[in-house]
Amino acid sequence: MRKDLAPDDLDGLLDRPLVAVLATYRANGDVLLSPVWHRWRDGGFDVVTSADDVKARHLRRDARASIVVFEHEPPYRGIEVKGRAMLGRADADVVRAMAVRYLGEEAGEAYAAGAADNTLVRLEPDRIRAWDFADEA
Repeated sequence: MRKDLAPDDLDGLLDRPLVAVLATYRANGDVLLSPVWHRWRDGGFDVVTSADDVKARHLRRDARASIVVFEHEPPYRGIEVKGRAMLGRADADVVRAMAVRYLGEEAGEAYAAGAADNTLVRLEPDRIRAWDFADEA
């Protein structure tokens, strides 16, 4: 397994519409793992959600978060980012772009038209762990 890779070493992995897993913390310290749509932009991850979603509530109380994106076929590339999430406003263009990325043009436009997603979760890395199994493939 190749370790200590940079995001640019992952040959476009972050350009693919793979569902990521976002980890946030409950008040009792337990971790909540949530499947999320994402985009990699300017060295960090963007996720959109609604302001009253459990993920946003957790992050307002405790900004620590992790996200992992990985593929299910060789060479099994992946990346995990840990850091402190920042919450902001997700404008309609961001929500639309994310929905189209995952659902395609028509379904993405329809989703965005009725979405309650108005909160941008921005996770920039304090730590990055990236890997692949290219040497084993």
